[in-house]
Amino acid sequence: MKKKLFIFIILMVQFPIFAQEKSPSLDIPVDETTGMIVYREVVVEEGSKKELFNRASEWLHQFFANPIHVTKVRDAASGVIKGKHQFRLINTNKDGSETKSAVILYSFKIEAKDARYRYTVDNFLLKRESRYPAEKWLDKSDPSYNPQWNEYLKQIDRYVKEEFTPNLKEGMKPKPEKVEEEW
Repeated sequence: MKKKLFIFIILMVQFPIFAQEKSPSLDIPVDETTGMIVYREVVVEEGSKKELFNRASEWLHQFFANPIHVTKVRDAASGVIKGKHQFRLINTNKDGSETKSAVILYSFKIEAKDARYRYTVDNFLLKRESRYPAEKWLDKSDPSYNPQWNEYLKQIDRYVKEEFTPNLKEGMKPKPEKVEEEW
């Protein structure tokens, strides 16, 4: 009986260690040359450069509350839109409740060409007295490492993959032509 109890206790002590080792790793895209977090994709979409640029401009007005303030460059001739925006991180407390946390600043660029466009989302910074690059959260060997940083990185990833990108792709699709009714 004592032997079974001893084995049970040993297994219970080791189980949390194994559970921590098998936690899913983050799939944060890091540029190999700069070491910066960069989300970039070329999307094939029907339309001329001008049409895609106009769709991107319309999308800005749907996605952002203040698109004029957000965009820094809107160059129809080159098909480029550049902007800066921010979103708030959320802390999940031990009791499961959520509180608002820090603000993440980021840059984006949309480049239109005939039958395709490319978007880039990068330059993620924690808004503080001085700007703090989010890439520092990737370094788990940092003496000041905080496990909360993993959750912040997940929120950045979720924002770009589940809000920004799908919304942009939907906004860049051609609008169905309205058929005028003849009577």
